[in-house]
Amino acid sequence: MAEEMVVHGLEWTTKELFVYPNEFIYWSIQIVMYPYMTGLVAGAFVLSSLYHVFGQQDLKELARFSLVFSLALLPVAALPLLLHLQQPLRAANPLLTPHFTSAIAAFGIVFSTYGMIVISEIWFVYRRFIVEQATALTGQTGVATTMKRALYRTLTLGAYDLSETALTKDKKAVKLLAGIGIPVACFLHGYAGFIFGSVKANALWMSPLMPVIFIMSAVVSGIALCMLTYIVIMKWHQFRQRSSHADAATAIGGAELEVINKAARYLLGFLVAAISLELLDLIFRGYTAMKSWDILRSVMYGKDFVNIFVLQYGLGNLVPFFLLLLPRRTIGKTVVALLLVLYGVFMMRWNVVIGGQAFSLSFAGYMHYHLPIIPHNLETYREGLLGALTVAVMPFILFWGINRILPSLRYR
Repeated sequence: MAEEMVVHGLEWTTKELFVYPNEFIYWSIQIVMYPYMTGLVAGAFVLSSLYHVFGQQDLKELARFSLVFSLALLPVAALPLLLHLQQPLRAANPLLTPHFTSAIAAFGIVFSTYGMIVISEIWFVYRRFIVEQATALTGQTGVATTMKRALYRTLTLGAYDLSETALTKDKKAVKLLAGIGIPVACFLHGYAGFIFGSVKANALWMSPLMPVIFIMSAVVSGIALCMLTYIVIMKWHQFRQRSSHADAATAIGGAELEVINKAARYLLGFLVAAISLELLDLIFRGYTAMKSWDILRSVMYGKDFVNIFVLQYGLGNLVPFFLLLLPRRTIGKTVVALLLVLYGVFMMRWNVVIGGQAFSLSFAGYMHYHLPIIPHNLETYREGLLGALTVAVMPFILFWGINRILPSLRYR
């Protein structure tokens, strides 16, 4: 097993100065994608709950959109682990036999609970639409229509009551599930930070603030992704309308623009909190100056200075922060800010996962990770650029499929 692990890390690890022979960058790009994807799940659900729980009417359409997006992101959250594991057939064990003996084992309980909450909430939100579709398709012929009618009839679960009393109960159930789902969604991602923060052997990860930082940056990334996807879809719809009608509007309308601006204000608030927590953690480490601080300082202010202070804090935090503060912010500038926010959160995950393994446990050497770009075997595909892109694309494919059944933008 030891020899297999050495080969696993040897593909992309280079060493500098004194590093133990059995030390490699074992956690590569897929372990960066893992907390990144789970963070998007939690952030998308929190955005949807701003309307369902806190009654932000301006976010009604975006809330339904982000709820469906959260469901599409959910199964992909575990995909990086499946690609990274040497024994992926055992991946179902945490779901089938959940327990609290470790953070990964508890993942089965949290993941299953959150999944049931999201599916139940979506069912109550769309129950009226499902019943209407099942009724409208009754009596129509055709193989595709028959299959579609059977699908919607199955999704009704036998609940065809569309009276005002029944619909009121649906709304109450949605609000209750959304309220319960917020802490569960935060815990779903917070435990990823807990895994890193509880590793006592790693000086960079061992911090009680790690779970909180992960949760706050998760909300930031989830809101940014939902806003960005929403803008792209609305622009695409308008492009199609303009192609078929010469007099169609060419810019996002006032209602959509108000939704984007309202969501941007929430994004800005969470972004300030995330930046503050990360800077607090950085100041705390420097103030306490533990035994490992010398090598941590050499990594943060030397080896990874560009990644941390230029790419993460500068390009990924400060630039979008000022872009979102602009008084007359255009859609183009908003899109740039959202892309930079997503990039900044990704770099935060990268600096935690990769940067946490950059120094040797001897405190006298360094390791460097070289991302495999062109795969030459299955290992370099899974742990390389193409493997990460596979994970990044999958939510959009699933969202397209779910949206064909439960439209997140057209249904009122």
